[in-house]
Amino acid sequence: MTIFLPAVEQPGHRGRRQTGGMQSMRHHLTAYRLIYLGIVVTAAAYLAGIGLQAAAEAEMTGKIYVGRFSDAPPGEARPEGWEPLVFKNIKTHTRYTVAETDGTVAVKAESHASASGLIRKIRIDPFEYPWVSWRWKVMGVLKKGDVTNKNGDDYPARLYITFEYDPGRLSFLERTKYKAAKLLYGEYPPTGALNYIWGSNAPTGLVVPNPYTEKAMMIVVESGAAKLNQWVREKRNLLEDYRQAFHSDPPAISGVAVMTDTDNTGESVIAYFGDIVFEKDLEN
Repeated sequence: MTIFLPAVEQPGHRGRRQTGGMQSMRHHLTAYRLIYLGIVVTAAAYLAGIGLQAAAEAEMTGKIYVGRFSDAPPGEARPEGWEPLVFKNIKTHTRYTVAETDGTVAVKAESHASASGLIRKIRIDPFEYPWVSWRWKVMGVLKKGDVTNKNGDDYPARLYITFEYDPGRLSFLERTKYKAAKLLYGEYPPTGALNYIWGSNAPTGLVVPNPYTEKAMMIVVESGAAKLNQWVREKRNLLEDYRQAFHSDPPAISGVAVMTDTDNTGESVIAYFGDIVFEKDLEN
């Protein structure tokens, strides 16, 4: 933790200190303010994992900009701080680039019978920042998309929020599996995940487990072709969504990902992802 220390009085300066008492007091008060600010900002950075500058901004605005895609240079393979998210046995990956569309710089996803995502590993307290908002634009839906079936487990767009490993929520057998996964991959997999999806055929508002695992819950935010080819803004209270999906309070958020996948259906689609923001209160 970074600590800002006040200046220490040097030997031989007592007379000066007595004649300039008010000035010395002001210096000490300023130093203590710096100590307080340093502790608050550094603690916030540690808890959120977002760095000092971003933590200071979060303290002032009540917002954490997890994906500030609009500030990224068009043509980049991916925004700064975001990493490829790939899956075992899936060889063809979705192509992600920073691109401009309708005057907005965003992440463009092109999927042709492929699957992968972009992820940012970040620690956020969902009780302090329970709201998430984002924008996306989808250029097509999937004819064979089916949120309840493994063969149709594809989506033109999804926002994927993971929650960190919490052994207290797992059985002995599950903890053993998680330890094996850590040995294989170097870190624990998340305990659970919320997937905010643009469904192709599912009704809006549907909340169901992913066909592959009950640890990932699918929440249909948009569906069908009615809003294609236009920017759509979403906002969700992820704390309430987690409680509804898992019937418990969430652990800390461990990562945020965007994803477009069509590997199961074998179809093609293009989507755009705009800025992603976590907020204390959307009204502020």
